[in-house]
Amino acid sequence: MLFKLLKKKKKTIEEEKEKNNDKNNKNDDEPKIEDADEKSKEKKKEKVITKEWETLNTQKPIWIRNPSECTNEEYASFYKSISNDWEEHLACKHFSVEGQLEFSGLLFTPKRAPFDMFDQKKKKNNIKLYVRRVFIMDNCEELIPDYLSFVKGVVDSEDLPLNISRETLQQNKILKVINKNLVKKSIEMFNEIAENEENYKKFYEQFCKNLKLGIHEDNKNRMKLAELLRYHSTKSGSELTSLKDYISRMKKNQKMIYYITGENKSIVENSPFLEALKKRDLEVLFMCDPIDEHATQQLKEYDGKKLMDVSKEGLDLSLSEDEKKKTEEEKTSFEALCKKMKEILGDNVEEVMVGERMINSPASLVTTEYGWSANMQRIMKAQVLRDSQMSSFMMGKKKMEINPRHPIIIEMKKKFIDNESDRTIRDLVWLIYESASLTSGFSLKDPVVFAGRIYKLIKLGLSIDGDDEDVENVENKDEEKEKDLSNLNNLDQNTMEEVD
Repeated sequence: MLFKLLKKKKKTIEEEKEKNNDKNNKNDDEPKIEDADEKSKEKKKEKVITKEWETLNTQKPIWIRNPSECTNEEYASFYKSISNDWEEHLACKHFSVEGQLEFSGLLFTPKRAPFDMFDQKKKKNNIKLYVRRVFIMDNCEELIPDYLSFVKGVVDSEDLPLNISRETLQQNKILKVINKNLVKKSIEMFNEIAENEENYKKFYEQFCKNLKLGIHEDNKNRMKLAELLRYHSTKSGSELTSLKDYISRMKKNQKMIYYITGENKSIVENSPFLEALKKRDLEVLFMCDPIDEHATQQLKEYDGKKLMDVSKEGLDLSLSEDEKKKTEEEKTSFEALCKKMKEILGDNVEEVMVGERMINSPASLVTTEYGWSANMQRIMKAQVLRDSQMSSFMMGKKKMEINPRHPIIIEMKKKFIDNESDRTIRDLVWLIYESASLTSGFSLKDPVVFAGRIYKLIKLGLSIDGDDEDVENVENKDEEKEKDLSNLNNLDQNTMEEVD
């Protein structure tokens, strides 16, 4: 829209006076004699006031201009003016949509994420809405989803009415079409950034949580956002790898995309769950961001390959027929020991079974397929306003897997065959269970009891006679703990019946 201003201007007009008729009738050959005063009176100056319209904004808005005519300096200057950012933008997307609806837009990706990006009380004013170059509002929540709140820019519609209220604007179908196109153009802008590894590394470091939040919330664009994800893995080293690159390195008989969640990279890369996978040269992705737990619950597969958490039961290692046969023989051989260990541990574990995912570790604790993993339980326990009753239902029971080829398990089996009522078996089983809990990512319910068993082993190693009272105290605490757990289980059942 052009703005004009009416201005008054003064102009000077010069007019020549005619000389007397008698002077004009004289012969031209005669010499003319003029006085100085008469010469000055020949011309008269008159001042006239005129009115003219002056155009104030001769330049078109940058978002409706041809992108080939705009320079990077103009984009940077416009970005700073609408965002109040002291840095230039990382990338921009200049577009126009024509068809049933017509609108143009200009989107920017910042270099840094704002410190209050996920603050719910923050007023969102990143996308400014214009209608035929007239500013309407800067906090229209229907223009772009929450996970893209860091994207800044301008949208100018040709179809929305100018005299529109906020209530009718929220119910307008045109905004839904604009929203769909803005998400599409934003993802295209991110893919353009991904063409440069250095720029994308900076972008992913700042906005990876937004992409993962989009996978959790945006069902329609989930697969497009999944292509933008990057993770560390057992084969990537210090670099990040994409899911597409992971699939290109998969084995011929591999059917799953393996991943493990944890607190940080140093913890998960030494996890006992990776031992058999590393031996088979199977790549595992490291997901160390707390939001990865929520994202993977929605992103169940990628490119036809199912995502599998290696810390849960039902791990498929694509065993050969000979390996499956050998595993069945080991299960039969250790069946009696597994029953004894389950009897000792009671309700702390749902089942004790022979597993094939360990090489160097004697045992590990796995969770059910649809329950919370150990890392998810740690995250939920850290929530200040969590629902303790809901947490008890979602945690699920743990299952203990033993390594039939580990020397400790083999000697325990021999000791059990020799004497089933040996008191040392009980302490050894509890030590193995509590050690497996720590290495599997769980927290101990009673660290003092665990420390007492460790001190007992230290005394044995130093040839110090142990006090029987200390042993009896540890056993009494175990019995009391089992009683408390049984009471809690009964309480949970009663509460569930009341809910039903």
